[in-house]
Amino acid sequence: MSHLKRVTSLFLLGGLFALIALFSVQPATAHAEHAESMAYIRVIHASPDAGVVDVFVDGNKLLSSFQFGVVTPYVPLPSGKHNVQIAVIGTGVGASVITQSIMITAGTPYTVAALGTKASGYSLSVFTDDNLISNNDAKVRVYHLSPGTGNVNVSNGTTSVASGLAYQKASDYIAIPAGSYKLDATLSPSQNITIGTTLKPWTVTSVFAIGVENGNPAIQFISTQVAGMPGMPGTGSDPNAASVTSVSTHSTTPWLPTTFALVIAALSIGFVVRRLRKA
Repeated sequence: MSHLKRVTSLFLLGGLFALIALFSVQPATAHAEHAESMAYIRVIHASPDAGVVDVFVDGNKLLSSFQFGVVTPYVPLPSGKHNVQIAVIGTGVGASVITQSIMITAGTPYTVAALGTKASGYSLSVFTDDNLISNNDAKVRVYHLSPGTGNVNVSNGTTSVASGLAYQKASDYIAIPAGSYKLDATLSPSQNITIGTTLKPWTVTSVFAIGVENGNPAIQFISTQVAGMPGMPGTGSDPNAASVTSVSTHSTTPWLPTTFALVIAALSIGFVVRRLRKA
């Protein structure tokens, strides 16, 4: 191989190394920026007479065949304003019985409840959640989503979890030592319900009052439990906190990919120069 060809080949090799280094680290930064722009929502169907529905966000179907009493896991959604529509299954977004805009903030979890009846009108209530756990305890919160049943009171016998909670409201979070409990719930003088639940360490349990008094579907309490997030102080949002935390550190230093690529390029050029001196 001639001297000129060797020089050209070595320079091309150095450039190739630099490009590989640059593009290999770009996806991590893009993923971090994407994660940091996300809010997290879950949806509960608490409308007793709406039937099975489809849920649309910004015209796109988010949930299909969504049944009364179902609570979804948290799912990521870009922060900002979104148009949420709910329609009876199979009727399409144009036949929505609920059309409502919601505003969500990056790094924050939300519970979106589909509420109301045909007589009173349907609507959405949006609750800002807090899934941070500061110690080995568990946290509990009650959501009153049962229309026409008066205020809700919930206790574990010694600790009040919710007191005088009105319809379409959520209680404060109560920290309770992990363990098995029987929660006593009262919705009206004639409605007393015992809720058996196991509160695991580092979890957040949500208890939802749904249904109607002396009607169908009957009043009931359903609960869901998610892992708490000790690793995200100030946010408490992403149910997949570990993956977000691991990449978010890269997004605070966007100059690293370029710097790394330049270092590789410089090393490659140094290698070329040394080869030329030996040639």
